[in-house]
Amino acid sequence: MNVTIEENRSHPRLPDLLGAYHLVNQAEKGNAVTAVAELPAVYRGEAEDPAAVFTADTVLLATPAGDALPAGCVVLKAPREGRAPEIKRLWVAPEARRRGIAKALMAEALRRAAASGAAAVRLTVWNWREEPLALYRSLGFETVASWDERPDLLCLEKTLAKGRDTARARTAGPTGPDRVERLTPDEVRAHASAGLAALLVDAVDGGASVGFLAPLAVREAAAWWSRVADEAAEGVRDVWAAHGPDGDLTGVVTLVRGTTANGRHRGEIARLLVHRSARGRGLGYRLLATAEAHAAATGLTLLVLDTQTDSPAERLYRGAGWTAAGTIPDYAADPAGVPRATTLYYKRLG
Repeated sequence: MNVTIEENRSHPRLPDLLGAYHLVNQAEKGNAVTAVAELPAVYRGEAEDPAAVFTADTVLLATPAGDALPAGCVVLKAPREGRAPEIKRLWVAPEARRRGIAKALMAEALRRAAASGAAAVRLTVWNWREEPLALYRSLGFETVASWDERPDLLCLEKTLAKGRDTARARTAGPTGPDRVERLTPDEVRAHASAGLAALLVDAVDGGASVGFLAPLAVREAAAWWSRVADEAAEGVRDVWAAHGPDGDLTGVVTLVRGTTANGRHRGEIARLLVHRSARGRGLGYRLLATAEAHAAATGLTLLVLDTQTDSPAERLYRGAGWTAAGTIPDYAADPAGVPRATTLYYKRLG
């Protein structure tokens, strides 16, 4: 059957799907409750506000041809602490089952995991869930040593041998809704006064602490990107941008290389920006993963960054396996001029 897959952690149908998943799961475990409000807090949070809980993750929904609303969902968790990404919350509404929806969701989740550069994907399943287990086996998942010691829970993993090659191909061409590519210095200059400036202004208008106070004039934003173009020409900074289906820039990230004699092994992630209209579909993680992969491929062994404490960006970095090194109070002012705490992060490569 024809199934439309979309990435959208903010879809109004998603809370219902996740709520149904957790209610059935609790009943199967012998802890039945009758309403989402009675679920354990961690599961209740997913059902009530999935956009907040899955900030760093890829949430896919499937809508059968002819239907108005999604009938199934799955979550591809971002890799944490060097572990493989994990598939969670695969659910298809009972009335829509046996139509290939679960298989379509899994296929897309696996494709995206491979495109991100992951070498493997893992998941857990209760040993009494025969149909899902059969599906996972048919897709090449194999039982591995347990990382979760709960009785009756099986841990499965699938190797994605060509994941990194797929990731490089994806960042080089228009294979998804947002095409990510590295910009040359001339391309940075060409986009400085329009797309790149618009991304920076949008970030500041949205309250992001990225080095500027509100209101940020387009002219000032463009001048900053022109200086970035000079740094790119000098080989100090690399720039990647995401292009939407209409060609407009939807996101950007830069990698600043250490220039001191004792710091050439490290780099800094700076100005990871996703336009507010393009959020909720994993673009921030894709941009970050692209910069990380390039840093590793070009010999860097350590990355650092700083971000406003308790910001949405901080949740993304934690979800992508970054480690908090410490927090400095009142380190930088937010766009309104109010001093805020900043948390420093690092990530080892290779």
